[in-house]
Amino acid sequence: MRKKYILDTNVLIHDPNSIFNFEDNEVILPIHVIEEVDKLKRNQGDVGSSARVVSRNIDKLREKSCLSSGVELENGGFLKVEIKGDLKKLPNLLRSDVVDNRILAVALTIRDEFPEERVVLISKDINMRIKADALGLDVQDYETNKIEISELYEGKITIETSIEAYNRYIKSGKMKPEELMESEPLPNEFINFKQEAKEAFGMYNKSRKRIERLKYGDISAWGIRAKNTEQSFAFEMLMDPDIKLVTLVGKAGTGKTLIALASGLEQVVERKIYKKLYVARPIIPMGKDIGYLPGSEKDKLKPWMQPIYDNFDFITESKEEKAGEKVIYGLETMGLLKIEALTYIRGRSIPGGFLIIDEAQNLTPHEVKTIVTRAAENTKIVFTGDPYQIDNPYLDSNSNGLTYLAERMKGEEIAGHITLIKGERSPLAEIAARLL
Repeated sequence: MRKKYILDTNVLIHDPNSIFNFEDNEVILPIHVIEEVDKLKRNQGDVGSSARVVSRNIDKLREKSCLSSGVELENGGFLKVEIKGDLKKLPNLLRSDVVDNRILAVALTIRDEFPEERVVLISKDINMRIKADALGLDVQDYETNKIEISELYEGKITIETSIEAYNRYIKSGKMKPEELMESEPLPNEFINFKQEAKEAFGMYNKSRKRIERLKYGDISAWGIRAKNTEQSFAFEMLMDPDIKLVTLVGKAGTGKTLIALASGLEQVVERKIYKKLYVARPIIPMGKDIGYLPGSEKDKLKPWMQPIYDNFDFITESKEEKAGEKVIYGLETMGLLKIEALTYIRGRSIPGGFLIIDEAQNLTPHEVKTIVTRAAENTKIVFTGDPYQIDNPYLDSNSNGLTYLAERMKGEEIAGHITLIKGERSPLAEIAARLL
């Protein structure tokens, strides 16, 4: 039986193409959702851009047929804009001038009008789902693009080997995977060879069909060396010119941003492999926003980018006050570094750049796709973040763009991923990240 899915506004902003993802079922957009999208389309940044994509998608469908009567979708589904909504169906406790409540009224009206059909409200808003459930509505989160965080690809596997196989790998630095395992590893997947108390590491080279010894795991990049196994794996991907997309996932203090910056500086400033290092972060506050900030663009961005400045202070290893800022200023003056808000990335083409996207867990899958498609010839993109520290109100550890990207790209030869586990910031930070 064809189901009726009623979409909340936040679903459309999260995924502008969501109306096409409900197979051969009926998708219903309350007229209040259209009004909210119309208001949001004037916004700057990703929210406004998503709203404009939604409007264009719906307008193309409008050309085929009347939206109030419904339009057939190419996937066999059906889209309709619903103008009916009996506000009397709402409890007196709920205000009728609140848009969310008006959407609930539409859902209640459709449910009562079609008692034999399954009517489901889809919303990314937790409180909206709670209210809908309290009213007896069938309500769900938008599950498309969700990745179960407990099943996220880690980027590595451990294999118990015989002493003969272990010694053979140590001597040659390469090994065919069929000598050790039944299934082929994923491209750029790391292998931990264990033989009792001994261990060795390698990475699977898909093109050569073999596991190879690490080339860059022990390097010093701008004075920064790996402090644990996962950081060695991260350096291997960050320094490998054949890997164009890297995702680094880990809790606070595991060194994600630090090693990404050190690798970028090494390849831009010292080795001249890339023309410029770009560092960007989404502007999403943790807690209450402090509002508009005075000064120039650089002055406004500094509070948001302070973690980047802190990492530069650590890399310079200087006790001089504001040493990191001076290094940043010098590199910017030479045209080797650009630190900016992620909003400015949209619409650009970045050739020959080493691009670091920090705090990527606050991005939607659609926003991540927009960023990756900015990559031009000889550009490398690194995404770092902690899926358990999300400030975006409509994302969680399962639905954010960082985990989505890591999972979807794990079978590609030009992509690599590693989950960093051990905290290196301090013993206190490590305990806090684990226990609190």
